[in-house]
Amino acid sequence: MTDATPPQVEAEPEVAATLFGDRLELARSYTASLAEHGETLGLIGPRELPQLWSRHILNSALLAPLLRGRVGDVGSGAGLPGLLLAIARPDVELTLIEPMERRTEWLQSEVDRMGLDNVTVLRARAEELPGSGTLLPLDQVTARAVSALRTLIPLTAPLVRSGGELVLMKGGRAEEEIDAAQKVIRRHRLHDVEVLELGADLGLYVTRVVRAVVDP
Repeated sequence: MTDATPPQVEAEPEVAATLFGDRLELARSYTASLAEHGETLGLIGPRELPQLWSRHILNSALLAPLLRGRVGDVGSGAGLPGLLLAIARPDVELTLIEPMERRTEWLQSEVDRMGLDNVTVLRARAEELPGSGTLLPLDQVTARAVSALRTLIPLTAPLVRSGGELVLMKGGRAEEEIDAAQKVIRRHRLHDVEVLELGADLGLYVTRVVRAVVDP
């Protein structure tokens, strides 16, 4: 006989207040909405609920201090990290780029519900945007759990202005991905490529970010 008890949402860690400050209530509202609707809409799996704050919400928010200007989030999905970054950084303009209609509808509904005026939801594939004149070029582009760097760089680098940055969230093999992507790094004229490790000082899971400048 299996246990039919649904998984419980992880309790909010105290450090959430440090990361979100006076925007914490918005972060709580988004997290509650994602927990309620995320599985039904195919945005997250049920196994994610017991680690929703630590693995997803706070993980995304760690990127916020690195942002500036106009930022694109490629493959925004459930809004991780894009919506969390818009909550944490109301001074930054976020464009959430997502090709799936169901997901863009969710993103727009959350933007409207929370009254976020620094977010544009764009239903598109990243590779379709260069040359379209739509919201480009951006100062920075981020992405989380989209694909390996050698595939992700050709999708993201063309969206960034000269001298702008890629700030791509990666896992524990970030350095290996950089080594495997050397050809595309040269082709897209990236330099100052580095791996930043965030979160350890706050007692959180380490979040790795590959940051690179695009041809200044």
